Amino acid sequence: MKSDYIVTEPSTPTSARLAPKLAIGAGIFAVAFYLAGERTQDKPETQARTPPAQNEISLVARASDTRSLLDDIAPISSAQAAVAPPNAALTDTGRSSAALQDLATQAPPLPPEPAEEANLVRLESRELVVKNGDSLSILFDRNGLKPIDWMALAKLDGTAKRLLRLRPGDKLMLGLDDQQRVAALDMRIDDTQTLRIRRDDDGKFQQTLLVDDLSVREVAVEGVIENSLFLSAKAAGLSDRLTMELTDIFAWDVDFALDIRAGDRFRVIYEELYRDGKLLKEGNILAAEFTNRGDALRAVRYVDSDERAAYYAPDGKPMKKAFLRSPVDFTRISSRFSMGRKHPILNKIRAHKGVDYAAPRGTPIKAAGAGKVVFAGNKGGYGRVVILQHAGKYQTLYAHLNSFRRGIRKGVSVSQGDTIAYVGMSGLATGPHLHYEFLVGGKHVDPLRVKLPSAPPIASAEMERFQSQTATLLAKLDDFAPTTGNALVASAGENPGQP
Repeated sequence: MKSDYIVTEPSTPTSARLAPKLAIGAGIFAVAFYLAGERTQDKPETQARTPPAQNEISLVARASDTRSLLDDIAPISSAQAAVAPPNAALTDTGRSSAALQDLATQAPPLPPEPAEEANLVRLESRELVVKNGDSLSILFDRNGLKPIDWMALAKLDGTAKRLLRLRPGDKLMLGLDDQQRVAALDMRIDDTQTLRIRRDDDGKFQQTLLVDDLSVREVAVEGVIENSLFLSAKAAGLSDRLTMELTDIFAWDVDFALDIRAGDRFRVIYEELYRDGKLLKEGNILAAEFTNRGDALRAVRYVDSDERAAYYAPDGKPMKKAFLRSPVDFTRISSRFSMGRKHPILNKIRAHKGVDYAAPRGTPIKAAGAGKVVFAGNKGGYGRVVILQHAGKYQTLYAHLNSFRRGIRKGVSVSQGDTIAYVGMSGLATGPHLHYEFLVGGKHVDPLRVKLPSAPPIASAEMERFQSQTATLLAKLDDFAPTTGNALVASAGENPGQP
């Protein structure tokens, strides 16, 4: 049988002399493999072709236009052909031929069994959007889901309790099995966290809290006030939220309704949070400086060893005091503390034992300090009144109210900054305003001048850690450099788009 292939031994000098013998063996081998291929032609080839190694016998094609049956056979190694290595005597051609015949008669190896397909549960995806007034049960009922699932979800603790406090606009992404049972639930908790719930093999729900990987950038801005803090802050690049946070930081030392003057300055270092390279939201103010009437106040944000965050002065004293300087935001003083003021309605000289803050009807009124409601009701010419008893000898009174916040009644405890009522003009009042009184040991004092008690400073054991964490921020306030190329010094009358 004439073949289009010859057998060569690349590294053996005597290959020409052995060629006839090896050609016979190669012919037998080819025929055997061809016959085996006929039996297994429907089975896929599973062994990859590999090039002949050095010192192996290889099949080398002659230049020919005629396709040989060997074209589809991978080169074989000396071990597969049972041929001795080139440096051995190849005289026993009968033995080699017999070995090739034995190999040819062996059944070819079966291809590996295909991998079993994973037992995947195919889920139907459904999005539920929370509407006003929805609870978890109402949401499930409206969408035809089984009560047993929402009842099981309602029993979960931890972050999953958020499912019991659904808000309009919340979205629940569900995965339903073929029985329309909830097998998976995802709900975005906030800008950075997602609640993930999955049903395990025992049919119980397991929860995980996923937190987005965010990058943080520090931003520094400064501004000069001429007329309005809000307009100046906006021109400097601060959002309304950050401006409110700035005023909250210094609210115990600066009355922003009374104390602000043209020429007051502010410097702010805050965070911006990015997700996938895009601005997600503003973070916290890290450090701030507010210069009021020439006096510079500084504050830095510090997270203590118990992971509680608060703002402190550079010496470790908390910015938060026992009382707010003003119980309402950004109003004007319409009448000051006086023992001989002429009453605008009674037209009599009458002591004015508090401060009047003119403000639009409905403006929220904050509790100046933590305490307990000892009176909430009508009180003659004061109209609607709330009186708070604070720790020790301090008491505050809020009068001429439009209404009380829901739940405010005698015996209820409130925290500092909680809304307790709303500005009105009940009682003897010529216009909407808050009448605010401050009492120490039962005696009236001027709320604008009283020295407010301080909260305790950072513990001595925490001081070294505090100084280490805040030193860099204080240094940045010393060598202040706005983030943008411009100085960002702005005033109420300047165009925010101009440097």
